[in-house]
Amino acid sequence: MPIIQTRDLCKSFRSVRRQSGAGGALRTLFSRQYDEKMAVRNVNMSLEPGELVGYIGPNGAGKSTTIKMLTGILVPTSGSIEVAGIVPYQRRKENARNIGVVFGQRSQLYWDLPLIESFELLRAIYAVPATRYRRNLDDFIARLEMAEFLRTPVRQLSLGQRMRGDFAAAMLHDPQIVYLDEPTIGLDVVAKEAIRDFVSTINAERGTTIILTTHDLADVERLSKRIVLIDRGTIIYDGPIERIKEQYGTHRTLVVTFSEPQRELSLPEAELIENEANIARFRFDRTLVRADALIREAAERYPLLDVSIEEPDLETIIRRIYVEGYQEPSSKAPREVPT
Repeated sequence: MPIIQTRDLCKSFRSVRRQSGAGGALRTLFSRQYDEKMAVRNVNMSLEPGELVGYIGPNGAGKSTTIKMLTGILVPTSGSIEVAGIVPYQRRKENARNIGVVFGQRSQLYWDLPLIESFELLRAIYAVPATRYRRNLDDFIARLEMAEFLRTPVRQLSLGQRMRGDFAAAMLHDPQIVYLDEPTIGLDVVAKEAIRDFVSTINAERGTTIILTTHDLADVERLSKRIVLIDRGTIIYDGPIERIKEQYGTHRTLVVTFSEPQRELSLPEAELIENEANIARFRFDRTLVRADALIREAAERYPLLDVSIEEPDLETIIRRIYVEGYQEPSSKAPREVPT
């Protein structure tokens, strides 16, 4: 049975259309006209317990609005929504006990209190039994390496330390579902990897269902197998990352290192996109040309030291979809040429 399910979920916002000038302000006061914006339109989504799903889209696509309805903050305009068998906006307190939330730009920790006291307050708010609280806290302190700053006021923590504290705070009461909104924003490479490892471990070991919304698609590629892509309030893709890579990631890059710089370069059915010093990059369509044939041709024409193939990353593919729009694959789509 799905732990999260939405059917034809819609959310619209009305705003007063203001008229200019003093007379216009007076007319607006007594005779109002409204503009209506549909933020989420007919969203159908189903998540099984233990799934880790990337929920992505451009700014203003409807991601945050969807999450706010899932958490019970917003009431849908129409459609239905269930989270762990609960309608969130009807039973907000009960829903809150089932979920954890981490916002990259907002903290649930108490600014002037030491980190450990924030945890104690959250234990009391969620009525977490002492044994379970101690077990979880000890586990998170070890995994997130928080021992050295537990007694430090939150306002004195670095961003990476505060984010580790926020993750622990969101998980203290063993929520069934965790919503992560830009959880690695502003973090350095080491801190990002520590957070990704923690999320992956919690999902695998505890079976926590996780929805990850982020613009850092390296997070999604590292953690998720499934993505839900929303644009202008409508879901345009819901499925495996590998499927969307197969459909849109048709072009690879052949990186060639020469023993000496080459001025004029060309390879059949490949586009030269960079030639600097003794390294050149060729872009080619994997459905039309085999990588090994291209490498063999390069070896016959030029003195090579090294070659490698770069696959298109998820960010490049998603950027292309934002620009061109998503198209369902044709049943007659060309197959990849074996390599």
